[in-house]
Amino acid sequence: MRVGLFGFGRAGKAVATVLLQSEEADLCWVIRKTTNLQHRSVPEFLGITDDSQGLIFTKDEYTPAELFDAHPVDAIIDFSSDDAIHYYGDEAAKRGICIVTAISSYTETTVDYLKTLSKKTRVLWSPNITIGINFLILAAKILKTIAPYTDIALIEEHFRNKKEISGTAIKISQTLCLSDTDIKSIRAGGIIGRHEIIFGFPHQTVRLIHESISREAFGNGALFATKSLIDRKNGFYNMEDLLIPYFTLK
Repeated sequence: MRVGLFGFGRAGKAVATVLLQSEEADLCWVIRKTTNLQHRSVPEFLGITDDSQGLIFTKDEYTPAELFDAHPVDAIIDFSSDDAIHYYGDEAAKRGICIVTAISSYTETTVDYLKTLSKKTRVLWSPNITIGINFLILAAKILKTIAPYTDIALIEEHFRNKKEISGTAIKISQTLCLSDTDIKSIRAGGIIGRHEIIFGFPHQTVRLIHESISREAFGNGALFATKSLIDRKNGFYNMEDLLIPYFTLK
């Protein structure tokens, strides 16, 4: 499975590490905005022994058509910025390249654009692509369906300098029909991300907790999503679509 990666910040580097360590993915290239590290070998830069020839290119070095012609891929994983999809989207969709984007937020116009692209290829958008957090959201939805009368509280914890409310926490609150005022935020040290949903029953309490220990968790989720999506029909997907079949007990 040939993969191209957009974005090489902290999350992008972690995703690249997971892809390089996977026997199921071949990281062909990384695209970033700046010329820093231009034409460097990704495995060499990350200190990983791998046969991949993946190089780092800048966004302005190729047109999308030139990029896909010179370095063809089966899938794109996007951890860059909200405008990158407009750079490569049309050309990727035209070629049937699978698109997995983990951008935290898109405008309604861009979401509509993603849905348009999904008519020609497979597109998945997940603001938090970790397997654990999406499992937690699904489990919370099921528990609320079982016991709609419970009190629900939501706590999110992140590193000290994160100012805004967690986008994942907002997604959880919307999924459970809560308001933003039901979200309690904690900022301390270098916490990568922790989300806790508390269900208060009359005589018991259920706590669903997900904690990101390292950013490689994003890579595990992105790899799972790409593998699951690659052979599916064209369409617009989220992580719930991929996980829900696993909730069927035999």
